Amino acid sequence: MANKSLTGLESLIKLLPTGTLFIYLLLNPILTNDGECSTVNKVMSSILVALCSFSCVFSCFTDSFKGVDGSRKFGIVTKKGLWTYGEPGTVDLSKYKLRIADFVHAVFVLAVFGTLVLLDANTANCFYPRFRETQKTLVMALPPVVGVASASIFALFPSKRNGLGYAPANEEVEETKKDSLPA
Repeated sequence: MANKSLTGLESLIKLLPTGTLFIYLLLNPILTNDGECSTVNKVMSSILVALCSFSCVFSCFTDSFKGVDGSRKFGIVTKKGLWTYGEPGTVDLSKYKLRIADFVHAVFVLAVFGTLVLLDANTANCFYPRFRETQKTLVMALPPVVGVASASIFALFPSKRNGLGYAPANEEVEETKKDSLPA
């Protein structure tokens, strides 16, 4: 069941922070005791889901920029612009203001992660063991529905954020072009 849900969600999984997804997929079988949950397993698994959900949403509100020294700087998006832990130098951080699209992305990234959690066999067996027949229907129907909705929203509101751990693709292309030019 888990393999089918991951296959159906593979294009959507790209929208999730890689580290968050990796931690969830690594710890979930351990914390759910492979679906044979006690109360302690349910509590620990709930904490894992909550922390991973927070990470998914938080990543939608991070961005990066290239500093004056050429290094990548990261920060949190606010109403006034990007808030960084260091000095921005001469870079104008006000252009990184919080937008409605950030909230829309956060909701849909959370929907994608929620779909993954809901369709995970270990989580299903742990929290709602009588759900097996309905789960088969959901595995077939939910990923395409979430996929179409998410793809539509992400097409209408494309993300211009380059959150924690993601280098901007357009700068990489520019650097590649500069490197390939004859001297």
